[in-house]
Amino acid sequence: MGQGSRQGGWRQSGLSSQRREQLRHSRPASTSSACLKMFHQVWAALLYLCGILLNSIYQCPEHPQPTALEMDEKEFPEPHLGRWYFIAGAAPTKEELATFESVDNIVFNMAAGSAPRQLQLSATIRTKNGFCVPRKWIYHLTEGSTDLRTEGRPDMRTELFSSPCPGGIMLKERGQGYQRFLLYNRAPHPPEKCVEEFRSLTSCLDSRAFLPVPRNQEPCELSSH
Repeated sequence: MGQGSRQGGWRQSGLSSQRREQLRHSRPASTSSACLKMFHQVWAALLYLCGILLNSIYQCPEHPQPTALEMDEKEFPEPHLGRWYFIAGAAPTKEELATFESVDNIVFNMAAGSAPRQLQLSATIRTKNGFCVPRKWIYHLTEGSTDLRTEGRPDMRTELFSSPCPGGIMLKERGQGYQRFLLYNRAPHPPEKCVEEFRSLTSCLDSRAFLPVPRNQEPCELSSH
């Protein structure tokens, strides 16, 4: 019994030593694997943060603002009269652009109103299913600014901004429960770069919903009177 007990103890002691040896060799490998995993996670997080920083620096300069359109009291409204084509819209949400979802193209005509500082705007909307829908508005220019007030819409305010694209103009409309930027041009198909610049600027102004009108069909007839 004594000898058997001693042999059993040796066996247990031998197994324990063997187990300790295995654990001693396995711990560094396990620790190394955990450290490597942690390194990859930290590196991925750093790359993500760098990407956000680069986007903010190169795509969105600090406090980007559109350039207000200069108004020459002696010339106004002559430079802005005539035909304009609606190109694209941008807004904080797609719901604020829903009114343009059925539109293929819109052509506008701006004319001087019957009173000083008044503009008459007429338009024809070509819908995607081919119909022509006429519209008319009367704008009143606010003295000392580029703000336009829409007759019959006291809640609506329109601001005019210059466009870096030749023949372009940008409007910002604000009303009850919505605001949106609208891009217009003298040409029905301005260079694509103009549209991309408009999209980039408005995206930096928290208007990431973007809707260019297709302009696939011929514009509807529009009277200049």
